Amino acid sequence: MTKLKRIYVIAEAGVNHNGCLDTAKRMIEVAAQSGADATKFQTFRADSIVSRTAAKADYQIRNTGASESQYEMIRKLELDEAAHEVLIAHCALHNIEFLSTPFDLDSVDLLCERFDLSRIKFSSGEITNAPLLLKVAATGKPVILSTGMCTLGEIEAALGVLAFGYLNLGSTPSLAAFSAAYCSDDGMRVLREKVTILHCTTEYPAPLLEVNLLAMDTMRNAFALPVGFSDHTAGIYVAIAAAARGAIVIEKHFTLDKNMSGPDHKASLEPMELKAMITAIRIVEQALGTPLKSPSPSELRNIPIARKSLVALKVIKEGELFTAENLGCKRPGTGISPMRYWDFLGKKADKVYLVDEKISS
Repeated sequence: MTKLKRIYVIAEAGVNHNGCLDTAKRMIEVAAQSGADATKFQTFRADSIVSRTAAKADYQIRNTGASESQYEMIRKLELDEAAHEVLIAHCALHNIEFLSTPFDLDSVDLLCERFDLSRIKFSSGEITNAPLLLKVAATGKPVILSTGMCTLGEIEAALGVLAFGYLNLGSTPSLAAFSAAYCSDDGMRVLREKVTILHCTTEYPAPLLEVNLLAMDTMRNAFALPVGFSDHTAGIYVAIAAAARGAIVIEKHFTLDKNMSGPDHKASLEPMELKAMITAIRIVEQALGTPLKSPSPSELRNIPIARKSLVALKVIKEGELFTAENLGCKRPGTGISPMRYWDFLGKKADKVYLVDEKISS
């Protein structure tokens, strides 16, 4: 993935449009007005991704009831090709990137071939879906990979599939081939170029005690890849903390109204919260600066004001010895540094020094 010059903020519309194109367009406008870099949707066909008997997650039951199946719930949330075309144009109009997460192979074709998106975002639930990972990697598109519910071993396995696909080795896909691709120098190189991984806790909302932001450091060290954070917690604070901890991508669900019906609204930010979060991330981003530890330009002018110099605490006659009683440290710091204090003790004064006069030699 091309190195990002700043924290890349994804405003996750997801399925919070409730299948309404006008709502989706309004969400794009809100994301752009809030300062997000991209707004992300989900691309799928219910018939391709979930069986008609699949159970809902507990949070989905809490938010939408138990009377309908998961299939019936998500079937109403599909966006067809025409809707994608409208939304992509609307993003361009508002100068914000359109992103989407594919959940089936046909959706990969739609996003990568038909609409030629600049990058693809994978959901945590697809990290073991090797055919889907492989199809996207074969297009050469950079990917952002969420890793909720994952062990390090599962992340490594997914990266192996991506490396194999990116390298276009031509051999038969297999676990052994994926592992070999991951372990190769070319595989590591292409992963560094193409892949960003996101730490994530897949629960809505995610309990604070299960967020484990420190895992970002573990992932960064384990895979030597750019690391970000997909935030499912309530509120804006954890996303801001992730930015301070070095996340280069922040993804956050948002909605026009938390009281709307649907599975994800209650765990999402409303427009004012989204704007506040992104404003705070931009402030944190400025404060992160550089790893270099040296005086900043604004500090340089304060050095002589804040630091001290060697001075005479009382009148010192020429030839008199410097002692702890007549030699001290006072502002300003424009003279000899107190780091040399002991060099002067027992040395003869080269001239007469008045009280508070800086020692010159």
